[in-house]
Formats: sequence, C-alpha cells, structure tokens
Amino acid sequence: MSTPEVSVAKIAELLDLKNFTSDIDLKKHKIRSSDVNRPGMQIAGYFEHFEESRVEIIGNVEYYYIKNMSEQDRLQRYQQFLTYDIPCIIYCRDLEPDEMMLRMADEKQIPILGTGRPTSEFTAELIYCLGEQLAPCITIHGVLVDVYGEGLLITGESGIGKSEAALELIRRGHRLVTDDVVEIRKVNEHTLIGTSPEITRHFIELRGIGIIDVKTLYGVECVKEKQQIDLVIKLEDWRKEAEYDRLGLEEEYIEYLGNKVVCHSLPIRPGRNLAVICEAAAVNHRQKKMGYNAAQELYRRVQANLAKGNEDDEA
Repeated sequence: MSTPEVSVAKIAELLDLKNFTSDIDLKKHKIRSSDVNRPGMQIAGYFEHFEESRVEIIGNVEYYYIKNMSEQDRLQRYQQFLTYDIPCIIYCRDLEPDEMMLRMADEKQIPILGTGRPTSEFTAELIYCLGEQLAPCITIHGVLVDVYGEGLLITGESGIGKSEAALELIRRGHRLVTDDVVEIRKVNEHTLIGTSPEITRHFIELRGIGIIDVKTLYGVECVKEKQQIDLVIKLEDWRKEAEYDRLGLEEEYIEYLGNKVVCHSLPIRPGRNLAVICEAAAVNHRQKKMGYNAAQELYRRVQANLAKGNEDDEA
C-alpha cells in the first residue's frame, strides 16, 4: 500500500495560508507526516534526530532568536536547515521571513507559507487537518446521510433503494453527505469520517429520472461536506426463510479499516417506509449512546413481571 500524502497546495487552500514563495509550485510538494515540528533546536545548531518529513512551524521564539543572530551565524543555520528535504515552512502570527531565507528557500525549492493565527492554535489545527487528509482511506458503494446528527451509512446491492431512501430523508430535513460512492477515512482508533468524491458531490442518481443536484433543488441546508459514521443500515431483499433480529439485545457490527461500527440488516419488502425506519434507527442509536436501551428495558420489565408472578404463586 502506498504511503498517504497530501500536497502543500491542498493544505494551503484548506487553512488559507499566504505563499511567500510564489515561484514554487506547491502542488509538486507533498506532505507525508501528520506530525509537525518547531525547529528551535535546529536553529540553535542541533540536528541529531531531526525529522525532515515534518512541516516546520516558526513562531515568535524561533523568529526573534533568528533575528538576534549575526548575519554569518544566520547564513550558517539557514544553510544547514535548508539542506534537508522539508515539505514546507510556515510562519505564524503574521511574521515574515527575511530576504536571506526567501532567497535560499527559493534556491532549494522549499515552500514558505504564512498565517496570522497564534502558533499553538494554528499548530493544533494543522495537526488535525493533516491527520484527516493523511488518514487511511477506502471507497465503498453506499449512501451517507446526516440524520439528527448521526452519520447513517446506507449500504446494499445496486438498485435496492439506497438513493430513494436518502432522497426521502433529505425531503424530511436531513442532510446528504454523499450518494453512490463513500470515501471512508480512519481519523483515529474510534472515528471514521465519510466524505464524497469531489466529482459527485451533492448529486444523487435516481433510476428512471437520472442525476439530480440536491444542493440546487433543496438548498444548501440539505447537504454536508463530511460526517462521522455512527451507524450502518444494510438493505437486503426480504427472505421468508431468514431470521431477523426483533429485539436488538445484542449489537451487530461491521468493520471498516479496523474500526467496528454498529450495523442493522434491514429486509426490504413492499409497504416498508425506509426513511421512517432510518430515522427511528438513528434516534434509537443516539438514545443508546446516552445510556438508554429500549430492548434491555423491555427485558428488565419481563424479568420483573416473571419474578412477581412467581412470588404470587408461592403466596
């Protein structure tokens, strides 16, 4: 499997960064690590264990330490620092690189960017952004909808009714993330984020009608760029001989990228309102996360009723 990477141009666009080295093509420079580095030790001359694959961030401390150095020392540090294959250097707090740095970065083809945000705040945002962009990613066939804040991933065979269910959910006020193709990224050990490929974003395919633009037809409030995947609804044809869970005492799971997600198999037959069932499943899932499980409550009541009946018989 190839190492995930993201271009410096993409990060500059997402974080609205200023480009001090406009002659350098940011699309050709790739970032392959979500870790970042503040090069205080390197500016002081210590390069042992220096990880050159990380984005370098210059804050007030580094900037003014460099500024107070003699020109000869500064030249020596820049020569050492810029010999490494650094993805890019970012100046925070509206600080700007000096002419020597710009000239040498241009010679070494190392992009230099800038932002007005405080260093710590920007560093946290950059790490989160890189973590999301460099997360392991797979593509599956399905529909992802935000239903009452829960990320509902609807899967099933082609033509079974996933898009129709999503369209009805949209008409009921919920938000579409993606139809047909879902890109799933593992942001951490507990979180999967679903997004849409840019080319199909906001579109739904309806057999017999064709492609519709949800954002144009129903408004921007009916679409969403990304969503955490909390629940999977697997649509399948109704089979009379099959046994389906009618209580829900034990959760079933499906695994994506090593993360388990609660999964319900939903048999399809004429007369079933998929949108209403999906809404109920989303609300029930959220209720379980808040500590209440209707199936367990019913089981408790049944057990209590049986115990009471036994006591009455003994009496």
